[in-house]
Amino acid sequence: MFDVYKIRKDFPMLDGSKTNFNGAPLVYLDNAATTFKPQCVIDACSSYYLEENANSHRGDYDLAFAVDKKVDCIRQKVADFINAKKQEIVFTSGCSMAMNLIAYGFGAKFLKPGDEIILTEAEHASNVLPWFKISEITGAVIKYIDLDKDGRATPENLRKVITKNTKVVSVAQITNVLGYKIDIKEMSKIAHENGAILICDAAQSCPHMKIDVKDLDCDFLTASAHKMCGPTGIGFLYGKFALLEKMDPLLTGGGDNARFDMCGNVAFLVPPAKFEAGTMNLSGIYGFGAAIDYLNKVGMDNIEKHEFELRKYAISKLKTLQNLIIYNENADSGIITLNVKNVFAQDEASYLNSKGICVRSGEHCAKLLKERLKTMATVRVSFYFYNTKEEIDVLVEALKNGGNFLDAYFN
Repeated sequence: MFDVYKIRKDFPMLDGSKTNFNGAPLVYLDNAATTFKPQCVIDACSSYYLEENANSHRGDYDLAFAVDKKVDCIRQKVADFINAKKQEIVFTSGCSMAMNLIAYGFGAKFLKPGDEIILTEAEHASNVLPWFKISEITGAVIKYIDLDKDGRATPENLRKVITKNTKVVSVAQITNVLGYKIDIKEMSKIAHENGAILICDAAQSCPHMKIDVKDLDCDFLTASAHKMCGPTGIGFLYGKFALLEKMDPLLTGGGDNARFDMCGNVAFLVPPAKFEAGTMNLSGIYGFGAAIDYLNKVGMDNIEKHEFELRKYAISKLKTLQNLIIYNENADSGIITLNVKNVFAQDEASYLNSKGICVRSGEHCAKLLKERLKTMATVRVSFYFYNTKEEIDVLVEALKNGGNFLDAYFN
């Protein structure tokens, strides 16, 4: 049975000892930026250094072989988590690296002048800036799916912009500011009907809901471990194996090649090793494996259900405050984006900090959205499965009087 109060005991950051500068208890509502880590993940990271500190694929001795087996096992865990094959999982430093790997490995190699790349204005910088560069390099054209009145990208609007010249459609399954869930399965179908590939940024979905890449039929999918109770500096790229075989690696060096000679001839290993040059973040991989085990233990259905209840409760409370602007009341995720009327977002975040409440303020790396939202910055509240309704009550109470950030420091 799901018990949020029991779950909170697994997280050292939630042990009740953390306070802000004036002693207010910690209320952490910035989970879309990064999540807290359960003790089992911290222990797994340490176990690499304490018990098996050897490089992977570099040694013919027991310690190195143990690391090789562990990395292989965790790659399989990641694959099982999204219903993929082990050889389709590439370890990366996170979503940003994974998106760049796709953009340069696939886009720079296969796109040509006049080809089309389709994004939305709600995308994170990691799914925009690499494609800007690829457009500059190749002459491909970037287009955008119109968002509906709520700010959601729909399959219907993809159909309006896609053409036979479209080669790439790259969208977030859940956007990181407005928090809407996108119908990736239908968009994959539309992309494939027009000869394009579909790339799914799952940074904000993989931690919160079940993912089945075979059902979605996306060609690539990316995620970051630190948003799913795992360590920073580790994530993964899923790619259909046939596409991974055709792509060029983003980085080259030790561990990704079978041989090379003085004439510059290089034979790369088969994926995923082809994309994993250099020493990997091995302690991070160990921690990522523990994070996946932990999420599976809690249950992805339980996580999604709990966050839905938190959102429903929060919206019902926040709507009673006449001083708020809520930008995504009808979104499908644990992300709520708002502003206090006539208060700059970062001033409001500073004021909330004085109450022990951690939220994100600013443009949230989605800088194309400001024209649509008619504001330069917003306050983003984001839940995870260890958050409680009591924490929402603390937030709502603070927002009743929030305003002058100087009150946080000089009262």
